[in-house]
Amino acid sequence: MDVYTTQEKVIGRVVATERKPSTAYSFSFRTEMPSHVGIGTLVAVYTENVKVYGVVVEGVGYTDLNSALHDFLGTQGDPAAEGATRRPEIHLYTAAVLRVEPEEPLQPVPVGPVYLADDAAVTKALRMDEFAEVSGIPCGLYPNGEHQSPVYLDWDFLLGPESAHLNISGVSGLATKTSAIEFLIGSIFHSAERRQAMVQDSERDRYSVAVVCFNVKGPDLLFLDQPTEVPHDHPLAPVYAAKGVPPLDPEMHAMYERMNLPCEPFKRVELYAPFRPDGYNLNTLRTHPDLVNSVKPLSWGLRQVMEYAEVVLNRDDLDAKADALIQYLAQRVIDQKTEVGGQSFVVRNFGDLHNWFDAVTAYMEETGKEQFATHHYQTIRKVKNRLLNLTTRYAGLLTDRETSHDLPWGEFRDRTAYVVDVAGLDAEAQDLVFTRVVSQLRQQLEAGKLGVKHVVVFVDELNKYAAADTRDTYLRQTLLDISERGRYLGLVLFSAQQFRSQVHKRIVGNSATSIYGRMDMDELSQPGYQGLTGAVKEKLSTLSKGQLMLRHPHFNQPIFVKFPRPNVLRGADGIAVFPPQEPQPIHEAVFQHMRGLDENFSRADARELVDGLDESEAVRALHLTLLKRPPDPKTQFRQLIRRKAEITEIKKTTAEPAFRPVVDPDDGDPFNFE
Repeated sequence: MDVYTTQEKVIGRVVATERKPSTAYSFSFRTEMPSHVGIGTLVAVYTENVKVYGVVVEGVGYTDLNSALHDFLGTQGDPAAEGATRRPEIHLYTAAVLRVEPEEPLQPVPVGPVYLADDAAVTKALRMDEFAEVSGIPCGLYPNGEHQSPVYLDWDFLLGPESAHLNISGVSGLATKTSAIEFLIGSIFHSAERRQAMVQDSERDRYSVAVVCFNVKGPDLLFLDQPTEVPHDHPLAPVYAAKGVPPLDPEMHAMYERMNLPCEPFKRVELYAPFRPDGYNLNTLRTHPDLVNSVKPLSWGLRQVMEYAEVVLNRDDLDAKADALIQYLAQRVIDQKTEVGGQSFVVRNFGDLHNWFDAVTAYMEETGKEQFATHHYQTIRKVKNRLLNLTTRYAGLLTDRETSHDLPWGEFRDRTAYVVDVAGLDAEAQDLVFTRVVSQLRQQLEAGKLGVKHVVVFVDELNKYAAADTRDTYLRQTLLDISERGRYLGLVLFSAQQFRSQVHKRIVGNSATSIYGRMDMDELSQPGYQGLTGAVKEKLSTLSKGQLMLRHPHFNQPIFVKFPRPNVLRGADGIAVFPPQEPQPIHEAVFQHMRGLDENFSRADARELVDGLDESEAVRALHLTLLKRPPDPKTQFRQLIRRKAEITEIKKTTAEPAFRPVVDPDDGDPFNFE
């Protein structure tokens, strides 16, 4: 065993001088050359009566020279020459105190020998002895010479209820923010499984956890279920090699083993993406034929969007009168039987709403009335134009059909990653997705109906979505709401950005755990980093990939750790191995979607179902089949087409008004057609 990894080897001694005395919170110590001590090193001072644990935050080197001129004279001006007498050299380090035993009375650090912290000392210094065995979540390894000690975060202070939320900062491309989050989420899932095994069956549900990741940049989070390395006999091994996908090196595997974590991709991943405007191709980069059938559609109708109408409508349009009409529609019109001028309506979709508005405006014009149900004619026309335009503005995400495709509310599975791909949407559509998904998470957690007790919401690019110097948005308000009240419900925000100083202070301030990758010196000059020493800032500005600085409630000072690369395909590698395909014709889209329901469904089956159909009819039947998710999707598709034809024939042979037939809302039948 390396002598530097044991307490038997003294590496230095506390030095207290008149000019630089020791205090209860910091001390200096000297070491000889060479040593394993550097900025961020954990050390321990052991004396007869006290144990002190500290972290190095500053360092300088000394010789006995009074000035540089003496060195010049001693070598006769030759920089390559050695002096006649070799001068003694020491390094003097300043350490911030992390922990003292006993804690009372709190006194200055005594003079004594200094040791490198071993595993036990690291655990003591970071107060991990209080939680590591029960609620510890491995977050990386602290390098101690040639030895590495696991570092843990406390479940109760990361996921609640004591405190919660995590924020990570660092320059783009070099700080490995996404990789760090992926690794940490995998560690959380493993820790949840381990913690559930330690309690009785009746208590296991308390530690159930899922994560909802919003993919906001290209393919960043679209391949969490695909490994970054495959065995040599794997069918994709030649493709991985040809595309230059880098495998994990042995050091990475050793790091996983040291933390007792499995080195594997996520076992359970569900991906969701809105449709393109055509209504059947998905708006995502995960469209390779081998993977696209594992992506589920995300599409909402009138019912889902009305509760969040203020998110997608221009704020200038939302005066008190317009807001009152929207509330009237939500409470008195949608899914309610209403009468306008003697005609009956049940409004279930945007098409029904169009008919209702037309009937209302026609009735007011015919009767000469300026108000309908206390709402003025001009207000009704304005709200009509704004609402009915939504399916055009957000085509693919919003549909004029009654069918909606959503996350599995009430059926969230433990240790599952739900990835919502919004990278292809504009900012306003992203606002709607963020706001509605998070609001639903909060409501279901409050009611105890979500299926898990904790949900981590991961949002990248906070400099864009929650900037401190931009106008307020519904998304920023949503993120603020999570950060300030989410931990009581088990709703936890994991956020990332390049520049922490430019994010809303209440969001980063409520993040109990902070992670820093490589930082730009301009960012480190901002007021929020004044508590860091110059040496720590210098180290932050030169961190390599896989190195991070941690702040956590149990750690009195920031700690530097290393973490292994997660065993999942990075976005760029995923695109190289699984290149996306161009938008497909309707029969191919039907095949790909139905293949996700029935692995035996063939392209021939798709052509048989689609041939001879109008595209809109095929899209409608496809959406309804995906919603129903029957055991025999092919038969279901045929039945829907037949029913469409039957209803059309009935409408042609009856004297009913030219409005859609009303199906009783209590009959439980979701297959209502225009």
